[in-house]
Amino acid sequence: MNPTTLPWYWATAALVLAALELHAPGAYFIWLAGAAAVTAGLAFAIDTGWQWQIVHFVLLGIIAVLLGRQVFGHRIVRRAPGKLNRRAEAMIGTTVTVVDPITGGVGRVQVGDSPWPAAGPDMAAGTLARIIRVDGTTLVVDPA
Repeated sequence: MNPTTLPWYWATAALVLAALELHAPGAYFIWLAGAAAVTAGLAFAIDTGWQWQIVHFVLLGIIAVLLGRQVFGHRIVRRAPGKLNRRAEAMIGTTVTVVDPITGGVGRVQVGDSPWPAAGPDMAAGTLARIIRVDGTTLVVDPA
């Protein structure tokens, strides 16, 4: 490798890693991109061999990732497992109001600002009901 072009490889690696951060989940590539950018700056400023540049990159990468986890790790939002894309199942146990009377086992209940199809025993409009399970998009309810 030509020593005069080697810093440009590190600069390109920094750009590629930063672009990967945009398309990959997590927040690791940005720290490695920073390590590659600093390695490129060191390579431009100090004429070292490629072996030392790799050592610089590895050490800077480890430091950057650990520092990033220390500073921003507490901001990661933890969600309850299993309900992320199943909104209806997350509503089990919720008390709702019957908006269209449930007759013949079919009616509608109000959940937040949206009416949902409901199934259950006959209930008049305005009755409070509790969601006991979900069948597709139909909420199965019992009197509260």
